[in-house]
Amino acid sequence: MKATAMAHPIQGLVKYHGMRDDVKRLPYHDSISLCTAPSHTRTTVEFSMDYDEDTFVVDGEELDGRAYERVEAVVEKARSKSDAAHTVYPVRLESENSFPSNVGLGSSSSGFAAAAMALAEAAELDASRQEISTIARVGSASASRAVTGAFSQLHTGLNDEDCRSRRIPSDLHEDLKIVVGLVPYHKETEDAHDEAADSHMFQARNAHIHGQLAEMRDGLRNNEFDTVFELAEHDSLSLAATTMTGPSGWVYWQPATLSILNTVRELREEEDIPVYFSTDTGASVYVNTTEEYVDQVEEAVADCGVSTTVWDVGGPAKLLGEEKHLF
Repeated sequence: MKATAMAHPIQGLVKYHGMRDDVKRLPYHDSISLCTAPSHTRTTVEFSMDYDEDTFVVDGEELDGRAYERVEAVVEKARSKSDAAHTVYPVRLESENSFPSNVGLGSSSSGFAAAAMALAEAAELDASRQEISTIARVGSASASRAVTGAFSQLHTGLNDEDCRSRRIPSDLHEDLKIVVGLVPYHKETEDAHDEAADSHMFQARNAHIHGQLAEMRDGLRNNEFDTVFELAEHDSLSLAATTMTGPSGWVYWQPATLSILNTVRELREEEDIPVYFSTDTGASVYVNTTEEYVDQVEEAVADCGVSTTVWDVGGPAKLLGEEKHLF
């Protein structure tokens, strides 16, 4: 009746934008990402008759409103797949992040992935990670990829058989280092997704995204660092263009964001360093480079006046022992 799981957040490589169904969270097209470690979310869930109602706590704060509704959707999805009698009882879910949330670092992906993994165990589901990815998806489409981990692709579709995440084999994790330039600017990704299809850039993005996905898969399978992360950099610009041309004209980038982007290009063009930037719908920046150059790159990013940390590629969501329970 009680279980704890951990999942890593994602860095989008070819990102989805907009949803054809915002209840089932079915995206318009496929997406590819990598998980980042050691950043993680740890989540404990318990079904019990001792609770009066479903309660969700994240980083010490009890959820309400839209945040509550998104977690409840994941809980109900797990309940719907379970034959265990105890899932009719109220559930308590507590979650802690090891990194800042709502700043463009994928906290919703790791949060819902860890929740789905723990719920599947507590609800006694005999489910594969691909199947669990469909539970995580109703909280956040990106969370599907955090369930399967490393380099993963969420396939679009109109049902759970099609719209689920699968791993893409690659050895790029062996030499990849991710310098994170943290730009603290609060944002809500859902706002951007809700109006993406109203941007005049949306159809143009959809027209080229399928070729980009094919090139990304091929680059990952063949361990082509420059191909993969040049594509990720260009996709970041495409995502921003679509976001900024929606009805609300969302602009998440801050002056520090632009400083990091310019620094990355200077390092690549003037010093011939293999380094590329990537952003999701937020102000913080992922800077992808190799182990040989990571110290030099981190120093340059820090000189932009931001806090930095270095991450690696993370694995799939996993269950933890009872000694790791949060309550």
